[in-house]
Amino acid sequence: MKANSLALRLFVTAAAWVLVVLPIAGWIIYTNHRIQVEETFNDQIDRFLPTVIDIAEEKGARGPVPPSDQVKSFRRASAHSAWDLVWQFKPLDGKPLDGKPAEIMRARPLGDKTLPLPREHGVEPQEDETYWADLPDADGQLMRVRETIHQFGMGADAQRYSVAVAGRLDDLKATVAAFRSQLIYSLALAGVGLLAATLFQVRFGLFPLTRMERALADIRSGKATRLEGDLPSEIKPLQHEINALLKSNQEIVERARTHVGNLAHALKTPLAVLINEARRDPSPLAQKVAEQADTMTSQVNLYLDRARMAARIGVIGRVTEVGPVAESLVRALDRIYRDKELAYSLDCPDAVRFLGERQDLEEMLGNLLDNASKWARSRVHVVAAAKSADQGNGAGPGWLEIRVEDDGPGLTPEQLAEPITRGRRLDETKPGSGLGHSIVSDLAYSYNGRFELARADGGGLSARLTLPLAI
Repeated sequence: MKANSLALRLFVTAAAWVLVVLPIAGWIIYTNHRIQVEETFNDQIDRFLPTVIDIAEEKGARGPVPPSDQVKSFRRASAHSAWDLVWQFKPLDGKPLDGKPAEIMRARPLGDKTLPLPREHGVEPQEDETYWADLPDADGQLMRVRETIHQFGMGADAQRYSVAVAGRLDDLKATVAAFRSQLIYSLALAGVGLLAATLFQVRFGLFPLTRMERALADIRSGKATRLEGDLPSEIKPLQHEINALLKSNQEIVERARTHVGNLAHALKTPLAVLINEARRDPSPLAQKVAEQADTMTSQVNLYLDRARMAARIGVIGRVTEVGPVAESLVRALDRIYRDKELAYSLDCPDAVRFLGERQDLEEMLGNLLDNASKWARSRVHVVAAAKSADQGNGAGPGWLEIRVEDDGPGLTPEQLAEPITRGRRLDETKPGSGLGHSIVSDLAYSYNGRFELARADGGGLSARLTLPLAI
């Protein structure tokens, strides 16, 4: 994805939403689960205490009976976690039991250790006369302890006991930590999946624009004249408008060509009449009129030619194969200059195409080949090659370089340094109007290209054209 693209904007927006929402949702889920697990843990301890007392209390007994195996290891049935709860009975009155000193009874997992009691740590009782506290045991492990005072037996044989149940907070924390890890992995996987789905959605949703881009490139390169294809309804109106614009552009160009041709015919005849009439009159005024009329004719021809070139260049999708045009011109010139027995050689790959009108390429290449044929001694060489945009004259898909070289006398450094102007002739011994190079230069300039003259490797003249390349 490009830095400034719709796809990147849509993806970054969706990614930012996912990266913000998922952590917030995860924190809310984790917090609610932690509170729920803690409440369940407290509820288990709260229900375990009367259960232990009910099982330990035997009718007529002066003290508690050790709880049965059903509560020695009380495990909460839950899909999320499980933990062990322990119990302890501690006599408070110091009365002997069955002739023996009353002893502390405790769950087997405690071994010979005792539970820390909230009452002994100064904890105030709650409304139900129970004591709650988180206290460390002898090993330093934090325990959540609930304690109450219960009397076993009746009358003078009654004995008060501190009954306590507890669960390790490490078990609670382990349960919460396990859920947190699973939640993080699940949300991370969901986030990656959402980002992948978003990327696919963006690519799939914007794919019609990619097809549209390719179709427009085909129009630009001359492979198509209209924007075709079944596009989504959202961009269907854009397709119709582009096709209408292309049609309107073609009609404007055709009207411009017609007006340019009409103007040329309308001006040439009056100017020709003025020149002919003025030349019949030997007076200085008539000669001045003829001179200025000639200048006007040259200017009209120049700017009408440029207007026609601009109209042709404005048409989208005009592409010309260089090889067939060069071969056709060489065959014609070979017949014209057959007395000189020139050897023409072409190096024009099939893939090299000019982004412009065929008649413009024929005019530029025809002028250069005709000039080379006039001055060549034995051979004329034509080379066409594609160049990348950074090697050419500006940006774009690339540039077409055409070189026409001969083995004639060439030009002096002073002549090569002179600008190419309309009517400039470098040698009066050869027939011509001096317009050929000027026409080539004007046409190349109209296509934002270049026309240069240099000395060929073999000593003759090398005319180099740089024009837009069709992809």
